[in-house]
Amino acid sequence: RQSVCVSLNLYPPPLLGDSFYLGFDFSTQQLKVVAIDGDLNVVHQNHVLFDSELPEFRTQGGVQLHADRLTVTSPVLMWVKALDLLLDKMRRAEFDFSRVRALSGSGQQHGSVYWRRGASETLNQLDPDQSLYQQLQVCVFSVSDSPVWMDSSSSQQCQDLQAAAGGALRLAEITGSRAYERFTGNQIAKLRQNRPEEFQDTERISLVSSFAASLFLGGYAAIDYSDGSGMNLLDIRSRTWSEICLEATAPHLDRLLGAPLPPTSVLGPVSSYFVRRCGFSESCRVVAFTGDNPASLAGMRLQQGDIAVSLGTSDTVFLWIQQPRPALEGHVFCNPVDWQEYMALLCFKNGSLTRERVRNECTGGSWEVFSAALRETPLGNNGNIGFYFDTMEITPPAVGVHRFDPDDTEVSSVSPQVEVRALVEGQFLSRRLHAERLGYSIIPGTRVLATGGASSNKEILQVLSDVFNAPVYTIDLSNSTCLGSAYRALHGLVAESGVSFFDVVKKAPEPRLVATPHPTLSTASPDLLPQLLAQRVNVLSYFCPVP
Repeated sequence: RQSVCVSLNLYPPPLLGDSFYLGFDFSTQQLKVVAIDGDLNVVHQNHVLFDSELPEFRTQGGVQLHADRLTVTSPVLMWVKALDLLLDKMRRAEFDFSRVRALSGSGQQHGSVYWRRGASETLNQLDPDQSLYQQLQVCVFSVSDSPVWMDSSSSQQCQDLQAAAGGALRLAEITGSRAYERFTGNQIAKLRQNRPEEFQDTERISLVSSFAASLFLGGYAAIDYSDGSGMNLLDIRSRTWSEICLEATAPHLDRLLGAPLPPTSVLGPVSSYFVRRCGFSESCRVVAFTGDNPASLAGMRLQQGDIAVSLGTSDTVFLWIQQPRPALEGHVFCNPVDWQEYMALLCFKNGSLTRERVRNECTGGSWEVFSAALRETPLGNNGNIGFYFDTMEITPPAVGVHRFDPDDTEVSSVSPQVEVRALVEGQFLSRRLHAERLGYSIIPGTRVLATGGASSNKEILQVLSDVFNAPVYTIDLSNSTCLGSAYRALHGLVAESGVSFFDVVKKAPEPRLVATPHPTLSTASPDLLPQLLAQRVNVLSYFCPVP
């Protein structure tokens, strides 16, 4: 197929030559870039740290915490100046911009940017002899401080939106998530109510991702389906703005947002500003930017049926799903590499810190003893199970330590070895149960991709493999968002020709197999929990009730 595409000139030259593809990530604490060549080799990396390299904006962790301790914002101009600085660093490193065939990027999800009336003219007439910051710091943004994902000041707006939609579950069925304070629709509603003059002066509302794409385009970039799914505004099935949600948020909001587009869309050529200032080729294309979580899915090269589990301070689960079943917990987004399918995201606060506490209390602070406890206790833990919520959990909303014996009776303590396995099995059972409630199902070929600090522990990964009844692989995610954006830039050039994302990234390094399910599970049905653990679901469901 590739040879036919080449002969028909459906593949542009970079797939045959030595062109580059850029992936940017406008994250919370820094701006990063990765450049890859047509063989997916990383040829350049760079970054700008907001706090230390742009101290004039007085951010901590890239954000500004306001007096009410609920409002959290980031200065829009900090992101603009960071891009100036990053491109300067790349020029000093003698990066050859003329070889860039396409670029894409990601932005921290749920942040929003408000362009003042007339800003599009400024974007379209940028002077290459001046920096972006010099030209955009005056009369361009109606709101200078962007609400970001850490903001929790829009509770009333969340209640209003859910009431308008017919309840939290109905809103989740439409938009993929119940109302969340950080989600953009609720932030827009709050701004319209509390700062009406600035809202009235707004010509366009962007997400951080589409704002960044707009800088490169020299005009307003569309919001892509995937990042748009994190706004409580997009109907994830029709992939259009929900009229119910728009009307509940602000009048004529569809005009301010523009029509959403597939994440594989080529938005247009890079602005002449970057051609003249940096030396980009006029043929360089800008592919739609997306959110950081969807970009990570692309960077991990997650496939249908796969599940990625990040075992860090918090545990995060990424899923590729076909038929979503939105719930009151977790999020369903449009898939960033195959927009006709979906991805889901679950976050669990009680991750590695809880595992470390149990290690300290039960094994004298030794990971070796912790691992030995997992090896020496049987799969299913003889019916003992525990749920350990040291802090108020997100999924499910519960707190406290709860241990159960084989008769489902809550007990105050168990032996140290039993406690270690009860913790780890309980955590992974919860991950799987919630994933299945969002529409995930194990299919032939399903892989679990593990990353994060705990993914170095073979015994923990063995339990993960047993609970999901699927092989576990490890993968390096140190630059997953940037790599995913660079991969998407390359794919965007050929997506309309029918070339799949996975055809484009097949040369990327494969993840490493580290664990396979216990032999006693080999006959277990792949669409059910392994038999030795299924008996515990009734206990788990007490903490994770079906809505």
